[in-house]
Order: sequence, then structure tokens, then C-alpha cells
Amino acid sequence: MKIAVLGTGMVGNAIATRLVQLGHQVMMGSRTATSDAGREWLRAVGGKAQSGTFSDAGAFGELVFDCTNGANSITALRQAGAANLRGKILVNVGNPLNLSKGMPPTLTVCSTDSLGEQVQREFPDTLVVKALNTVNCELMVNPSLAPGDHNLFICGNDESARHKVANWLCYWFGWKRDNIIDLGDITGARGMEMWMPLWLRLFAKFGHPHFNLRLMMGSR
Repeated sequence: MKIAVLGTGMVGNAIATRLVQLGHQVMMGSRTATSDAGREWLRAVGGKAQSGTFSDAGAFGELVFDCTNGANSITALRQAGAANLRGKILVNVGNPLNLSKGMPPTLTVCSTDSLGEQVQREFPDTLVVKALNTVNCELMVNPSLAPGDHNLFICGNDESARHKVANWLCYWFGWKRDNIIDLGDITGARGMEMWMPLWLRLFAKFGHPHFNLRLMMGSR
């Protein structure tokens, strides 16, 4: 599959690298076609991929992973182009973190809105699915780093798109299908993104990011 990965940070690097290893055609997108981070990633994967601008990648991909910094996601996606994203599944991975006042960051939006919803409103002809934002980038593509069963959440307005994304997360990244919890429409992104402040506190406590939630269900 031809897959675009927008963003050259740790998340984009982890996802794009895994997809290349699986034999997909991958283009990493950034603000400039010749970004140092994009070139470094290409060298790391032995040149078995492509890099370009957000617009180049948006046009290239049949599927798009938005791995940009959540505070800049809308701007990056505008550069990718609404026409390039029309009709495609866009996996929105970022969290709306405000780092302007240092650590720990706060959320730019929460409770009554979410980054996932903002992206869907901005691009109504794109099938936005929120996923992977509740775990560290290493865990995203290798859930076994946290032993045993643990859960991942997805949401989005299109049921078929959610189903496809859930299957891809299983086939490509190794998540167990029963451990992926579908929260329904894109408003589910509110709760998914609001997990981030607690995640950051736990990260500070444990000193590493290889942890996750496991939902235990009692009888009714």
C-alpha cells in the first residue's frame, strides 16, 4: 500500500520505519522536501522509501498517518491539502499539547472539543480516525513492550474506516483485535486525548514509557 506519514519526529519515524519494514511504499512528509530529519530517516531505512513536503505526501498516500505535533496538526494538514486528503482515511495520532509554558504541558483543547474533532471539521471529506495517541511511539508499533493484554482505543465518524484501521493495527503493528476498543464517533477523541496529562505523570513516576492501560470488565 502507498502510505503517507506526516511528521518527522519520534512518532512519524517509528510508524514509517515499521511500515517500510513490512514492504509498504512509504513517503514521509514535512514542511520542506529536503528536511534534515527526512533525509536522516531515509538513510536509516536504506533509501527504501521517499520523503517530500506535506503536500507531496498527501498526494502520494492511499492512507495517511498524521504524526505531526498536535499543536501544529491543522497547519500541517492544510499544507498537505484538502484535495489530496479527500476520501482518504487519515489516522490522527497527535495530542493537543501546549508546550509554550514548559513542562508538564497542558492541553490546548479538552472536555468539550478535541484535536480529532477539529481535524474532522476542517476536512469534512476526509475519514478521520483517532488512534495510537494513548501510548508511546515504541509501544504503538510493538505492543509486546508492555507485557500481557492491554488496550488501545480508536474512534471516528465512519464505521468502515474504524474497522479498517483496527485491522491494520493488528496486522501491521501486532495489536490483538480483542484489545482494541472502538469508542464510536470522533467525539471519543476527547477522552482519549485527556488521558495524556495522567500518562505524563505516570511517565515521570516510572521513568520509562513502556506501560499502558488494561480495562477489566466485571459482570453486569
